[in-house]
Amino acid sequence: MSDEKHHISSYLSHIMVLMGLIVLTVITVLITSVEMGPYNTAAAMLIASIKGAIVLLYFMHLRFDNKIYGVMVAIVIAIFAAVIVVTFFDYLYR
Repeated sequence: MSDEKHHISSYLSHIMVLMGLIVLTVITVLITSVEMGPYNTAAAMLIASIKGAIVLLYFMHLRFDNKIYGVMVAIVIAIFAAVIVVTFFDYLYR
């Protein structure tokens, strides 16, 4: 256990992540004023997924951890994405 490396994030990286999350939040709010029909929800979900990935990578330190954890998270996200896609197909073709 003593050979594990600890990653210390800089203030600049935290500020850049914060600014990215703020920009994506503003885009999410602005996209509600654009009329895209049923694709408004899909666009908002896509942006929320990107924000979630940023939080996973930086604030949960997944980017700096063992790669097996990233693989496990990717499998869970793929299963979740499959469920969302099936739900959207059901929603679009009713």
